[in-house]
Amino acid sequence: MDVTEWLLESDPAIRWQVMRDLLDAPPDAVAAERSRIATEGVGARLLALQADDGHWGDHEYGEDGDRRGTHWILQDLRRIGVDPAAPQVRAAIDRVRDGVTWRWWEHRPYFHGEVEECVNGGVLAHGAYFGELGEGSDRIIGMLLEQQLLDGGWNCDPPEESTRSSFDSTLCVIEGFLAYERAVPDAPAELTDSRRRGEEYLLERGLYRRRSTGELVLDRYLDFAFPPYWHYDVLRALDYFREAGADPDPRVDDAVGLVLDQRLDDGRWPAAKPRRGEVFFPLDDPEGEPSRWNTLRALRVLRWAGR
Repeated sequence: MDVTEWLLESDPAIRWQVMRDLLDAPPDAVAAERSRIATEGVGARLLALQADDGHWGDHEYGEDGDRRGTHWILQDLRRIGVDPAAPQVRAAIDRVRDGVTWRWWEHRPYFHGEVEECVNGGVLAHGAYFGELGEGSDRIIGMLLEQQLLDGGWNCDPPEESTRSSFDSTLCVIEGFLAYERAVPDAPAELTDSRRRGEEYLLERGLYRRRSTGELVLDRYLDFAFPPYWHYDVLRALDYFREAGADPDPRVDDAVGLVLDQRLDDGRWPAAKPRRGEVFFPLDDPEGEPSRWNTLRALRVLRWAGR
């Protein structure tokens, strides 16, 4: 079976992205397929798990590696591309807005964020995607602009512990900034400039290398687990730059090669070991088995890179 046909024999959450990103299907056909996510497959299952108080699980974020918190389910819904205008989604987001707070941070409303850069980058991305921008997002942006380090990136560790940026934190923040810019056409130029400095931090390091030695920073950057949560990996970074819409920078060529290195003989990509933590149900295939999520993401990155 052709790889594209195999991808299409799957969940609406995957099919609509294959149609949009690999097949250039007509927008109305893509939208029709996307509309099914809220009522079929993994999207409908995730939405059905929300409690009446707005939470998924017992925590707004998740403790001790628990990935069933509200923050992570919102990330899952965003990454599978659920239509934010669907009635089931609007009702779910209303419950989050009205019922979920950061209990350890003065019980601030969820969409007002907390203090860590990687968390706030995600909250900003969720707010932009689901149409929950306002006072809370303004607060998050102000904090993130102040927290940017001299090397151009961010780090969730406090300054007294580290003055160097983290790949993980930096990607979380620039994903949030990009989502905000897409949702707010007149976003301040300061935010765009900040995002581009964050991109440059990653590009200067080829998306995976130490700037000082050129060595791989962490082995897990080559583990393409889906969903990624807060963790950085090369495929996630490349998919961000594809989404940002610019032509590929030559400095990503080696990173693209690392993605190609993981392609199986049949043209598909394997699933990685899932990130640590409890989940309601896995979104990806078992470790080592062909992964539709990784194959979709890899193919659209390669298409963008001309490879």
